[in-house]
Amino acid sequence: MNKLTIAAALACSLALTGCVNSLSGNTYSRSEARQVQQVQYGIVQSATPVVIEGTNTIVGAGTGAVVGGVVGSNVGGGKGKTLATVLGAVAGGLAGKSAEEALTQTQGQEVTVRLDSGNTISVVQEVADGPVFRAGDRVRVLNGSGGARVTY
Repeated sequence: MNKLTIAAALACSLALTGCVNSLSGNTYSRSEARQVQQVQYGIVQSATPVVIEGTNTIVGAGTGAVVGGVVGSNVGGGKGKTLATVLGAVAGGLAGKSAEEALTQTQGQEVTVRLDSGNTISVVQEVADGPVFRAGDRVRVLNGSGGARVTY
């Protein structure tokens, strides 16, 4: 039963980290569909690689705490078992939080664009599902729905 609990907790954790939204310029959320966006054109001045930090939700810490508590409950007996369960849950929660953040961290680009209007802007977006920009690229900048994106 304990192995089944651990397997279920890990499966839930992996399934939920698969639901992380993409931050690329080519991915739209459901609420962004059919929304008007302002379009501007420009030339990429620079494209700097960046790291976009991972998510830090209760999923990783909660899953880690459950797994750590189950593992700890299999150590010792009496008060020692209780202490091992609590320590296992705390250590598992911390480990789960760190694991979630590391697993959901992504590569991105800070794209600086000189717009045809003469203004210069910078947009950070994920590159996993989208294009990688280079200085001199002619691009579109879409503004709307509380954010901006750079695309060809």
